[in-house]
Amino acid sequence: MPQDSSPRETNHKELKPPPEINPKEKTSDDSSKQVKKNESKMMEKKQLTLDELWARLCDPPTECNSLLKKHLTQEALDDLRELQTQFGGKLEDCIRSGCENTDSGVGVYASDPDAYTVFAPLLDAVIKDYHKVSELNHPNPDFGDVDKLDFGDLDPEGNLIVSTRVRVGRSHDSYGFPPVLKLEDRVEMEKKTVEALNKLEGELKGTYYPLTGMTKETQKQLTDDHFLFNDSDRFLRAAGGYNDWPTGRGIFFNDNKTFLVWVNEEDHLRFISMQKGGNLKEVYVRLVKAIKALESSGLSFAKREGLGYLTFCPSNLGTTLRASVHIKIPKLSQTPDFKAFCDKYNIQARGIHGEHTESVGGVYDISNKRRLGLTEIQAIQEMRRGVEAVIAEEKKLGG
Repeated sequence: MPQDSSPRETNHKELKPPPEINPKEKTSDDSSKQVKKNESKMMEKKQLTLDELWARLCDPPTECNSLLKKHLTQEALDDLRELQTQFGGKLEDCIRSGCENTDSGVGVYASDPDAYTVFAPLLDAVIKDYHKVSELNHPNPDFGDVDKLDFGDLDPEGNLIVSTRVRVGRSHDSYGFPPVLKLEDRVEMEKKTVEALNKLEGELKGTYYPLTGMTKETQKQLTDDHFLFNDSDRFLRAAGGYNDWPTGRGIFFNDNKTFLVWVNEEDHLRFISMQKGGNLKEVYVRLVKAIKALESSGLSFAKREGLGYLTFCPSNLGTTLRASVHIKIPKLSQTPDFKAFCDKYNIQARGIHGEHTESVGGVYDISNKRRLGLTEIQAIQEMRRGVEAVIAEEKKLGG
């Protein structure tokens, strides 16, 4: 499918602890043997130069309607080709995936947080186009007063909502994104992250499981259950997302299996709060507590004025927040105006296995559509109102 406009997500299932893993194992091994192995892999594939990438974009082997092709002009190419970020990122690092995969939807990744400033002429145009905004004036973060939320369980009878999930992405502000990261960077990032995760208390307390040393059987089980990420996305691979795989990567579960953290998947970090049923308040409050706890533990996240929190793919920045429910709507989903109904409330309906998938048993994934240009609490409220409208309409139709 085209470059991710919504990242690979965990499914809305009860989390199960990974079997056959020793949580006391060391985090990723950065031995010289591993370094040489990865250097050898990099040498095996000769990367295209900037001019070769541009030529491929100008004369694509497949139909190309990406935002990259739309906004990268010859003039922009000439202006940006010699620039370099403080992390060593170059224009080719940002456009490589979109040029190698000309069926991409977006086609652009940021090489690092600084790329959003250095390559702003390209990235700003892509961001405005993708997020449908005319100005980049994203507000400061605001999660609202979690002690005074005016919502709770969106489906107290438990008849329609199967599960609820809220996630955000975060990037360490002192490291680049996958195209410019070295193996040692990944290991160091993982170590700092795990140190912070180990400080979590109460219901957030849990255990970190590194991919390094995890059996293939366990990885397959967790991936099949949609709890763990894998290295199968060709768009992300072309952007350098799987360099040094699986070094520096892992997954954290809290003891109650309602909060998890992906480490060094697409973004440096992805925080996910989820549980059965429709209690959006409990899920959201848990996530906000986790974010604040990790920030107070010494982690510092990349932000830029007007853009909010920065992520590897420009489609996910801003609040980076995606709140969703898996909900049974067999009546509403079959109406001819279903998409228009969702658009009216700024929500998006997808199959339960992600974008471009079909519904299973009349169950759909309903989430907020907007991530840029509004605060976190506004995004949650927008999703909440949309889900409430969906429930009301389904009941009206006799569902």
